[in-house]
Amino acid sequence: MLKGFKEFLMRGNIVELAVAVVIGTAFTAIVTAFTESLIQPLINAMGGSEGAQGLGIRILEENPSTFLDFGTVINAAINFVIVAAVVYFLVVVPFQKLQERRKRGQEAEEVAPTDTELLAEIRDLLRDRQGDPRS
Repeated sequence: MLKGFKEFLMRGNIVELAVAVVIGTAFTAIVTAFTESLIQPLINAMGGSEGAQGLGIRILEENPSTFLDFGTVINAAINFVIVAAVVYFLVVVPFQKLQERRKRGQEAEEVAPTDTELLAEIRDLLRDRQGDPRS
């Protein structure tokens, strides 16, 4: 069991995955700072019950904890779209192109004959050995 775990850790994929998580976390922090510092104030400027609370409504005027903050939800959606777009265009698309190049470099594998084709070939070989006049 420990041998399998050691092999799992020694694969190159683990190191690449760890690097990807660290880079992804750092990048997400940058995007979050961008959206909270630049996008969120623009969304908050569109309206709301109070300028500090941003775009949203308060269900009960006397209770500030009943504020429905639409600006934060919009901000999170923009944050997600930015991170997803960067991951797609900087990771997924180049990886797909790399895979296509590798596939083009490989020769096409020979298609294995079906059982029927193999049996017909065996039959024909046996006929030829026996000198069957029907062939």
